[in-house]
Amino acid sequence: MATLMRADVQGLMAGELGDWLSDQSIMREKAKKTAFNRWFFGGIILLPILAFLWFGPFGEWRMFVSFAGIAGVSAFGYQPIHEAKKAIKVGINSAIARSLGIEYQHEVEPGAEFEACKRYGLVPGYDRDSFEDRWFGDVEGHSFQLYETHLRERRGSGKNRRYVTVFRGAIIAMGFGRPFHSTTLLQRAGKHKSWLGLGGRKDSVTFSGHRLDYVDQVHPAFEDVFEVWSDDQVEARVIVHPSYVEHLLALEQAFHGDAVRALFARGQVIVAVESGNLFESGSLDEAGDHQRVEAAADQFSALAKLALAINQNERGRTLDAD
Repeated sequence: MATLMRADVQGLMAGELGDWLSDQSIMREKAKKTAFNRWFFGGIILLPILAFLWFGPFGEWRMFVSFAGIAGVSAFGYQPIHEAKKAIKVGINSAIARSLGIEYQHEVEPGAEFEACKRYGLVPGYDRDSFEDRWFGDVEGHSFQLYETHLRERRGSGKNRRYVTVFRGAIIAMGFGRPFHSTTLLQRAGKHKSWLGLGGRKDSVTFSGHRLDYVDQVHPAFEDVFEVWSDDQVEARVIVHPSYVEHLLALEQAFHGDAVRALFARGQVIVAVESGNLFESGSLDEAGDHQRVEAAADQFSALAKLALAINQNERGRTLDAD
């Protein structure tokens, strides 16, 4: 079981992880050389083809075929670099996870927690999704998993069609510290306004037929930042306590993130936080290994603390500042 200490980066780099990274030098150099050769010989093959296209009677097809050819050569050349960076990333993140007593996987298959995020509006609508970087195990006695999510929406049409990121950040799910039977949603203030926003906040919201009513809070500072919706007013006030709002906002700011939101349902707390691209510790630059290990360790520690700040076992409990 992991306590929520930050990984000992100095110890990792001075020990097994540092030795393993040193052994990857040959692999890194091979990836660079393979990529260069692919780009070089791909360019030699592609250039006469492009010249034939642009000086021949091919009209509007020139641009499309040229773009496709350049993109194909670029992707083919970059593949060994991508694979090498992925191998380094998995090695670093796995070592960090082991030091904390948990596990790491690069591949992710989202489950019921993500379906709940979609149903209750913790994530926006989207057309394409991707998932990576799953950390899982026990944290402070609770089952825990965290993974990165990238959601994109298709906009425009025809030649102007493009995919725009509508959410990139972390989905966190963990067992709660006390039994409960209600469904309670924690959202930023102003998320659910009445029709056209003219009548202020709604009194209730409905998700796939499940109605949640607004919960009046006793702390005015809490109401300025967050709103709570639940199907059990009494239990919601026990589960969601205003004492940690300041802590949540501090962590949000540290991640340059936005709009922390949480769902308490089926004995779990599920958190979504927009936080950008995380845990990218893989690189072909050996000189930056230590810095990237530090960054990945900091990112995981901050996100896990965010989950525990919401998942308090005792009213008013706060986390240490390390």
